[in-house]
This record gives sequence, C-alpha cells and structure tokens, in this order.
Amino acid sequence: MTDGSISLFKVDAFTRVLFRGNPAAVCPLRDWLPDSQLQSIAAENNLSETAFFRPPGYALRWFTPTHEVRLCGHATLATAFVLWNCLGETAEELQFSTRESGVLRVSRQGDTLWLDLPVQAIEPAECPADVAGALGAVILDCRRGPNWLLRVEDEAALRGLTPDLRALAAHPDRGFIVTAPADDPGVDFVSRYFAPNFGVDEDPVTGSAHCMLTPYWAERLGKSELAAQQCSARGGDLRCRLLGDRVQVGGQARLYLTGEILLP
Repeated sequence: MTDGSISLFKVDAFTRVLFRGNPAAVCPLRDWLPDSQLQSIAAENNLSETAFFRPPGYALRWFTPTHEVRLCGHATLATAFVLWNCLGETAEELQFSTRESGVLRVSRQGDTLWLDLPVQAIEPAECPADVAGALGAVILDCRRGPNWLLRVEDEAALRGLTPDLRALAAHPDRGFIVTAPADDPGVDFVSRYFAPNFGVDEDPVTGSAHCMLTPYWAERLGKSELAAQQCSARGGDLRCRLLGDRVQVGGQARLYLTGEILLP
C-alpha cells in the first residue's frame, strides 16, 4: 500500500464459489476518514455494503452506496475473512465494536465463519396496502421490526416476485424481508430482501435479516438450528442458530479482488 491510499478487498460472502453470495468491499484504515469520504468510497464501490474497520479492537462501520447502516452481516463476515486470510490475524475469535449494534463476534470452524449477532425483536403488524400491492403477492403474515418481515405462500411465489421498487422506496424507514418455507427438504426457509430506500434494490444475501428470520422460523418450526437460502439471482446459503437473545449465522466466503484506493 502506498501513501495516500487504502487497501481494498472484495469478498463474496455466504458462498463456497465465486460469483455467488453477496459481494462486499472491505477497507482497513489506519484512522477514520471523514464520513463524507467514507460514503463517497462506498458509492464508488457500488456494492450493497462497504465495510471500514480500524484498530484498536477492530472498530467497524458499514455503508451502502447512499447510507451508513446499523448492522450488516455479510460485510462483517467478509471483514473477518480478510483478517484471517489476507492480513495475518491468528485469533480464533474476532471482536468488532460497532456504533449501534454493540460488540459482534466472529468465530471459525473449518471454512465456516460464524457471526454472533443480536436478535432483532419483531411484532405482529398490518401490512401496508401499498406494500402488498408493490410486491404483487398475497401476504400471509406481517411482522415489523428494524425491517418489515412478510411471509408469502411458498418458494415459487417468493421467486416470482417482481416488486415495484419505486413504491417500496416510498417507505424510507425499513427494508423488506420476504420469506417462505423452502421446497428443498434440506432447507428450512428461503427469503429475499429489498431495500431501495437505502440504495439497494435487492440485496443478494443479507446476514442481518436473519436476526429477524431465525427467531420467526424457529418459533414456527419448533427448532433452534435452521438451514436457510436467499433466493436472489446470485443466491446464498446460511446456517442459523437461535441462542437466547443472540443469533449465530454461519457461512463461507471467497476472495475475489485485492487492490488500492488512491485517495485525492
């Protein structure tokens, strides 16, 4: 790395193979840059999230192309992957301090990385009529938390969604998790995630969404360990464990790109 530049790693998270899962940019910093510059870098990367971290204790922040976000699972997994596989970290568990989601831990078992995330509380709610119309699907259950959680009848209905993203973007405060039982007997549930109001039309794989999905499906299915898939065009595979007020989300990652960002 040269003076006036920062390293850039691009990692496909929640996948064993390249070009699937959710790509995240990871940028280690010596010191925090101005927020406007962090946001500009994230916009230039144009991925659903760019993670920035710095010592001590691995303080961690995440930016979409348009906003800083409170929690991001796949970019946290990607950051841990970079530390272990590219930057020489040897600890078996990493801790990240965040502004609004407390301390997040990542451990590894073989090639599986396990995120330890807080459960996100949800409550029954009426689905806004314009949201159901924008999704073009029958909503069987609606829950509200940091995002909307909406259950549709089956995997076919989920995969067939072609939402009106402009209409969804009219709800500025929450993204939209849509979920259904899985067709594959080896998978418990499937989902998709839309957040056009945060600059992400459809997120390929959303670790943080499983902080709501895991307790929801654990209660419905009567089990605390679940297998999940996100049915975006890229697709991704996740393992989920409900442990009291915490959710463990496990998956693999692959390194795609390394480079330098040349700052002005």
